[in-house]
Amino acid sequence: MRQGTKGFAGTGDTGTGQGGPAAGADGGARTGAGRVRAPARSGTRGREGDAVPGRDDAVRGEHTHSEPAAVLPRPRTPVQRSSVRGQVLAALRTALVTGDLRPGVVYSAPVLAERFGVSATPVREAMQQLALEGAVEVVPNRGFRVVERGDRELAELTEVRALIEVPMVLRLARTVPAERWAELRPLAEATIRAASSGCRATYAESDRAFHCAVLALAGNEQLVRIAEDLHRRAQWPLAGAAPGPLGRVGLVADAHQHTALLDALIAGDRDAVRSLLEEHFTGAV
Repeated sequence: MRQGTKGFAGTGDTGTGQGGPAAGADGGARTGAGRVRAPARSGTRGREGDAVPGRDDAVRGEHTHSEPAAVLPRPRTPVQRSSVRGQVLAALRTALVTGDLRPGVVYSAPVLAERFGVSATPVREAMQQLALEGAVEVVPNRGFRVVERGDRELAELTEVRALIEVPMVLRLARTVPAERWAELRPLAEATIRAASSGCRATYAESDRAFHCAVLALAGNEQLVRIAEDLHRRAQWPLAGAAPGPLGRVGLVADAHQHTALLDALIAGDRDAVRSLLEEHFTGAV
């Protein structure tokens, strides 16, 4: 990566660099404004010896293109040399939750890499992971389009989450001792602080952490992994709408349901647990 900690912010890019090429960090030629062009071996050769994009280029989001103006937030921590891909992935997930990566818009790896101040390789790898998770889809020869979701998909995700989590928590309510539930109170209180900040990305992280900690008491790692994936997907914004159905007041109310749920679990009141869970998933974020 380039030295320095350029943030994840900027305006839309025309994809036309100026100046002569220089070597890129991932083996490609770097054009003006720090863009990285794929190595010639990624494609085939035309009659005049020019590189022709190959199949690999199409699925990597190699090519820059005109993109709408967008101002994306800087990562909350500077991008370091180590674990660059993981930091980029975390920042992209945050941008999805906040709506800075907008549904229906195509983003190219080189342009996003310029905003991060890194090479295109870790950005491309992070976007490919998001493609596997269903957050984006590959657009051959252009980049990655953020998937557009509607109310029906969100309702379906919430229903599936409820089908998994409600029966499991009710089962755990019969077997987990009160002291184990009490150990989760710091996580529940952390969701209240995150909600009070008004930052949806911060709340999304703390909310998932609490729900995963509850389900982890079942001792089933696959269950936790599936539930976490569903939870993350349910937090992506809807197309043509503000990110998430709840504002700050709604987030705080949602967070307080976590502490109320723990109180009921500690008291062994399973009827209250069921009622709180149903209410929680009705207004799930």
